[in-house]
Amino acid sequence: MSEENLCRCPWLDTTKPDYVAYHDNEWGVPVFDDQQLFECLMLESAQAGLSWYTILKRRDSYRAAFANFDVNLLALFTDAKVEELVVNRAIIRHRGKINAVINNAKIFIDIQKEFGSFSRYMWGFVDHKTIVNNWATLNDYPATSKESNAWSKDLKKRGFKFIGSTICYAHMQACGMVNDHSNDCYKRSQIIVKFQQG
Repeated sequence: MSEENLCRCPWLDTTKPDYVAYHDNEWGVPVFDDQQLFECLMLESAQAGLSWYTILKRRDSYRAAFANFDVNLLALFTDAKVEELVVNRAIIRHRGKINAVINNAKIFIDIQKEFGSFSRYMWGFVDHKTIVNNWATLNDYPATSKESNAWSKDLKKRGFKFIGSTICYAHMQACGMVNDHSNDCYKRSQIIVKFQQG
């Protein structure tokens, strides 16, 4: 079967090549690298009220604006840097979301110190094993789960801003904590086999 004829998840707009590439190469693949995890979580947070594709198109601009999501550099961002970012047309110019990235970087560092890595902390909410779901149609997909509820509650308790269960669940989907590729999507079984899921 040719690549363009492969069956993919029902949420994907297959007319957008960059979106297809994201689905095929990144979405649902387990991530354990702390810097990648922070980037993903902060981009999901930036998405709040918007479409993921809106953020995906700006991902390189976000990396440039936010020190490639290096938490140690972000933790040093000043009020002057925030003012610079608020007028940066290459990103979503939302002061609350911008301030949240800096705030969350500091708490992220605290979590790393407590658990040895953010990855170890995060994956603990799914017992360090991907949850493999069975979705047939777009209507089957949930916005949250009991795991995302528990995780977002803990993040908020620790002081994270612009974080909720829906954002956490989207992150869990993107970073492979759950395998939410639809039952007929070709990537579902590929990821299951590669990472010995289920």
